Amino acid sequence: DDVFNLAEAGFTFFTIDPSAFVQNQADRLTGAELTAAVEDVVTSGAFESVAQLEQLYLKRTFELPDSPALSFPEKESLYRSAVKYGKAIAHAQKMAEAIAEAKPPRGAEIEVSVDETETPTSPAEHLFIGLELQRRGVNAVSVAPRFCGEFEKGIDYKGDLKLFESTLRQHVAIAQCCGPYKISVHSGSDKFKVYPILGRICGDLLHVKTAGTSYLEALRVVARRSPALFLEIAEYSRSRFDTDRASYHVTAELSKVPAPNSLAESERERVYLDEDWGRQILHVTFGSVLTMGQTAAGRPFKLGILEALQINEDLHKEVLARHLGRHIELLNAG
Repeated sequence: DDVFNLAEAGFTFFTIDPSAFVQNQADRLTGAELTAAVEDVVTSGAFESVAQLEQLYLKRTFELPDSPALSFPEKESLYRSAVKYGKAIAHAQKMAEAIAEAKPPRGAEIEVSVDETETPTSPAEHLFIGLELQRRGVNAVSVAPRFCGEFEKGIDYKGDLKLFESTLRQHVAIAQCCGPYKISVHSGSDKFKVYPILGRICGDLLHVKTAGTSYLEALRVVARRSPALFLEIAEYSRSRFDTDRASYHVTAELSKVPAPNSLAESERERVYLDEDWGRQILHVTFGSVLTMGQTAAGRPFKLGILEALQINEDLHKEVLARHLGRHIELLNAG
């Protein structure tokens, strides 16, 4: 229903997120449990049979451009990939078919996202995903794997940069082989440490998702020009944080971030827009702020924010250009 409604409304870019169908327990299954889980995937209709799965991938070698070949040399590695992603890929195919049936008037591009998983997407797992999408006729313009390290909302990358670069090379090679499609970096806002690597390794095969940063920079304008409104938004965001964080991967702790009313007006921007945990508190509560939040006088926060941006248009452009420009500069530097 969502697909048809969005197609009719004129949307052209559809991200298929089959995270609910990813079976993270596959990483821990062995022996008879793993065999039973594969048979369950087959029963769900993701494959015709275990024999079909093995014929497609077991002990086959797949050559990759400028990267070592990959294979599924034994049943365990293949079964894990099939259990973890088999149902998710079948769901992605179902959604892609619905998009085709909906016939968006201006056409459609499809992205497949598997970044919301408990563990990183290994190169072998990405190969399995890419080959299955290709086999099923899902023409993805981009695929979002779960990378090694931490891509928390609104703050810089945490992790081993050398490992990130080496595995990214393999992911790009797989994207070239199975598509070509773009490597999509979700939660890409503010991941400055990895931008030169992304620019250098991915080249044109890159999609960086940075939506949340624009909201935070809008609040920077509010903090400077409408400080009383910013104070109320920050206090409301703290009240919503424990609820709203449930659908995000963040490590911020409310108890370790000073309450905004305990800070001098000049300090609030630094604590809540420049420091990691303050940024996360504001970042993940944006939906509540914009749809439900109100000032003590009963005026929606959304209207106050929009008014501040309209009155201070030059400042808004300035902070956006500086922050988003840093993203572009670092990508180009690679």
